[in-house]
Amino acid sequence: MSELAIGREATRRAGPFDAKVMLLLVAAGAVAFVAALLLAAYAPDLQSGRNGGSHALSKGATGFSGLVRLTEATNRNPAVIRSEDMLVSEDLAVITPDSGRADLSKIVSARGGRTTLFILPKWKTEPDRDRTGWVRARGLLPPADPGATLAPGWPLEVRRHKGQGRPLRAANSVGAAVTSAGDFREPGIVQTISGKRLQPLVTDADGRVVLGVLKGRAMYILAEPDLLNNRGMKDRGGAAAALRLLDDLNSTGADGILFDVTANGLGRSRSPLKLAFDPPFLAVTLTLFAATLLAGWQALVRFGAPRRAERAIAFGKAALVDNSAALVRRAGREVQLGGRYAEVVRQRAAALFRLKAGMAPDEQDRELDRLRPDRPFSPLANAMEQSRSRAELIANARALHRWIKEVDA
Repeated sequence: MSELAIGREATRRAGPFDAKVMLLLVAAGAVAFVAALLLAAYAPDLQSGRNGGSHALSKGATGFSGLVRLTEATNRNPAVIRSEDMLVSEDLAVITPDSGRADLSKIVSARGGRTTLFILPKWKTEPDRDRTGWVRARGLLPPADPGATLAPGWPLEVRRHKGQGRPLRAANSVGAAVTSAGDFREPGIVQTISGKRLQPLVTDADGRVVLGVLKGRAMYILAEPDLLNNRGMKDRGGAAAALRLLDDLNSTGADGILFDVTANGLGRSRSPLKLAFDPPFLAVTLTLFAATLLAGWQALVRFGAPRRAERAIAFGKAALVDNSAALVRRAGREVQLGGRYAEVVRQRAAALFRLKAGMAPDEQDRELDRLRPDRPFSPLANAMEQSRSRAELIANARALHRWIKEVDA
């Protein structure tokens, strides 16, 4: 017998967990999952850059955040660039690699013939353990390191000498006029460069190149980073000279200055996860999220009238017939029932059409054939008896059933 009660509602039993608590846990888990996805997608954009490096986000002595803030305060529209694709602009781009080993090929390719200022690295630093974002100078980088910044295309020779605080000079060469050269003073250690294709723009008092430009290209190279980094922004004269230098180098009609940080490992790359949260794909993400919420709501809340539970074993003749049919089907004896089914249909037809009792099967077939000469009964019964497959059995049974319906109509 079935264990399901008929006509009675199942008795509700208290579950081991409270429904409200479980809903709260599921909601908290969903929020945490979405937050983790957002953090994973936008983690590169959230980097503060306070690692003491030589880039536009660094507040250390060798960083350039002071120059960025100064250009912003003077309405020069600075922009910190985290992707090489954003370097395709006529604005002056300032590139500040931490080391000469940094790969600048993508930056050079993106800039093309546009005005670009490369500031060579100089100092070897380590983070200050007492102050976050500050650095301690451990000495100078080997001259070969900054000299390889643009190698192998444009190798440079880097030299250093002790500065005496003398003003720098504008070189008498064809190129951009650097009006601010005389406002810069030699730092304690002056770093200079030389190269075959290098054209001097600003030199020290002895004629060594501090700022140069590659012949045939708008690629400017500043050998001395202490003129523009946070160390150089400590006095008003140096800050004003830095602004005039950027204005002298910037393209005509440019409306901003780009400070790249991709060369310092602070760039971001396109990812499918981030695209899911950016327009126009954000609409699809929100639609899927709403569909998920509706599916969860449907799973928790009943829609419509509840379905009545059914017995595992039904009452009456229908259950007996179904069980018998299942046993015959499991035994593989279906095709052997064709003759018996034809006899059952013959007896039903004889009773339905009031044939004489006690007639032999052949006599019954002849009487039934006269009821519809165009489609006699006996060929259909013979086909049923000779069925050899389940498909033939079903097709012939349907034909016999259809014959009775058509004659009785």
